[in-house]
Amino acid sequence: MFGNWMKHAAQVKAPEGAEQLEYAVRRELPHADDVTVLVVTAMAGLLGTIAFADRKYTSDEEARIRAELERVHGMTEDGINAICAVLRQHIVEVSTVQAPRYSRVLLELGDRELRVEVLGLMLEIAAADGKIESKEINVLRQVTTALGLTQGDYNQLQTKHKDLLAVLK
Repeated sequence: MFGNWMKHAAQVKAPEGAEQLEYAVRRELPHADDVTVLVVTAMAGLLGTIAFADRKYTSDEEARIRAELERVHGMTEDGINAICAVLRQHIVEVSTVQAPRYSRVLLELGDRELRVEVLGLMLEIAAADGKIESKEINVLRQVTTALGLTQGDYNQLQTKHKDLLAVLK
């Protein structure tokens, strides 16, 4: 009636590692289209990337990520908790292996205004602990380029936080 299945059920498995971030976003935004899921996943991943750039994922940084996730239409408190749990559990892979993918998704699917806004949010998260360290600046500059933005875009956003730049202290 249906033919033969190609794989056995034992071969099908839930997403692992950083893939769980997209899975969590898709689960928490069940009525969102694929583009929305990819963009929200990319944004959450890049916010996690900058939060962990100094190899510390602090509660202040997570609070900023939570505040930004609250702005997503249809996102619930449970959804925010689920996404933040995935970030905490898989932050190393999210911030290293997956960061270029997240940037590429935003470059392909987001307009310039969205990409500048995400970079600005990343700066806010980097500043959440009261200083922006050189490791964070390096990540921000890499992401700026990956998002198809210019050094001028980055400099303009950074002026708001000049007093927090650790390299100037």
